[in-house]
Amino acid sequence: MQLSHVNVTMPSGSEETARAFYGSVLGLPEIPKPDTLRARGGTWFAAGSLEIHLSIEEDPRPSDVRRHFGLESSDVDGLRRRLEQAGVPTEDGRPAPWKRFFVLDPFGNRIEIHEVGGLHA
Repeated sequence: MQLSHVNVTMPSGSEETARAFYGSVLGLPEIPKPDTLRARGGTWFAAGSLEIHLSIEEDPRPSDVRRHFGLESSDVDGLRRRLEQAGVPTEDGRPAPWKRFFVLDPFGNRIEIHEVGGLHA
């Protein structure tokens, strides 16, 4: 068994904001949603063999400070600079034995950006 996707939420009508952050800033390609699901709104992105699905949630719940998903990057420092240049704050998080940082997407979903192979070094 392997993980196929993560689903995080965003408010209705936020697809262009999601495309700007996940597509333009993070550089992830958008993938088409199946026809039967498009009417619900939201958008999907490819992140290697994993997909990130952004679904509509009308009454967002507050997230806790540790819940997140991780994205592996071959250029952690470069991506951090690109995010900060785009006005997206980043944070170091708690110390770990690999290079990483955290960022919130425009909807408050927490993302860990970490070096390739870092989780198993």
